[in-house]
Amino acid sequence: MTKSVCLFFQVHQPFRHRRYRFFDIGNDHYYYDDYSNDTIMRKIADKCYLPANKLILDLIDRMEGKFKVAFSITGTALEQFELYAPEVIDSFKKLAKTGCVEFLSETYSHSLSSLKNPGIFKEQIRLHDERIFGLFGQKPRIFRNTEMIYSDEIGAEIAGMGFLGVLTEGAKQVLGWKSPNFLYVNAINPRLKVLMRNFKLSDDIAFRFSNGNWSEHPLTADKFIGWLERLEEKEEVVNLFLSYESLGERQAEESGIFKFLESFVAKVSVNPHLQFATPTQVVEQLQPVSAVHVPEAISWADEERDLTAWLGNNLQKEAFNKLYELGKRMQRCTDADLVKDWNYLQESDHFYYMSTKHSSDGRVNRSENPFDSPYGAFINYMNILSDFKIRLNAVVPENETESEIAILQRIIEEKDEKLKKLEADLRRLQKTGKQKRH
Repeated sequence: MTKSVCLFFQVHQPFRHRRYRFFDIGNDHYYYDDYSNDTIMRKIADKCYLPANKLILDLIDRMEGKFKVAFSITGTALEQFELYAPEVIDSFKKLAKTGCVEFLSETYSHSLSSLKNPGIFKEQIRLHDERIFGLFGQKPRIFRNTEMIYSDEIGAEIAGMGFLGVLTEGAKQVLGWKSPNFLYVNAINPRLKVLMRNFKLSDDIAFRFSNGNWSEHPLTADKFIGWLERLEEKEEVVNLFLSYESLGERQAEESGIFKFLESFVAKVSVNPHLQFATPTQVVEQLQPVSAVHVPEAISWADEERDLTAWLGNNLQKEAFNKLYELGKRMQRCTDADLVKDWNYLQESDHFYYMSTKHSSDGRVNRSENPFDSPYGAFINYMNILSDFKIRLNAVVPENETESEIAILQRIIEEKDEKLKKLEADLRRLQKTGKQKRH
């Protein structure tokens, strides 16, 4: 029996905030650290995105259609590519044209909205999928939530949006004795297929590859394929889901990671027992074995595979709840700058920076944490949120009092403008009078 190898890469970069002080609130509405965003994006583009895309394009060409791969790219990553590394967009467009690359759906700003507000969740997905279609000409059919967060209820929502399948973690607390190497269905709506990540084999590449203390070091393509061949004969699919930064960034080029990928792809492509398949091909070609019950949300983070990396302490919960308290008003907001900042404020990274957990494998930290402490990250975020709320109140007042304040504020601003105009006219007339006297 031929096993399918489903290789998927997650691509995300956040818009990092600058140090935003208390005295900036109400005075300075620009929140971003442009230097860090530019520098980090350029570094990762040069180490990972550009060389990895070049290699994958070359492998697709050499394997004559036998190599298939999938990506999900957040909207914020695409925006940063456009700002700081437009050639990365071009390289993904070349991959899209091969017909061997599938682009999955995501939340636009890598948000946690699926845990809080179904309306905002749907809007995030709509924004993302429009951008993917505009750039790459694909309408995503498979969904991959932020940090692979999934539950039965989230799956049912995704099914209701028309997606064929969803990617998530093959967490032990969910699967128990079952194997992730089969196709499952959502427990509420069985029309939605569920692909479970094989975290052991995925993390052998993503995290342990260059670890000299690992008992299996060095990892070769032959050794890895040997592990795949020794899996139970009846198992049908091996889901290798990785952060793309594993190639060249987390595992440096010097570690041999690119050579490993090249050798692995070449050997799988000629192996009679293995074949590459995209997530859509997996859900269309395989029969599900059963429903998978996930009553509590899981993720691919840390040993616990839960939500505590983002919502594990009171700081994180306070910031998260205060942000989404603004959700209803943002649905009435049409101000383009506010909508942009709203999307960026939802990035899960901001809540990760507030974490008091010490991850043993660094799974969720794909970007440098700019803050010295969780408390510092919290204060910075809440300062920005306070300023954002002031701006939102001026456009979409919270209540009658806020509405009156906003009207008075506009009257004052209009009068200030009139006074400035009158003062300018007065100065002009005084200057003209002096010239006439001379």
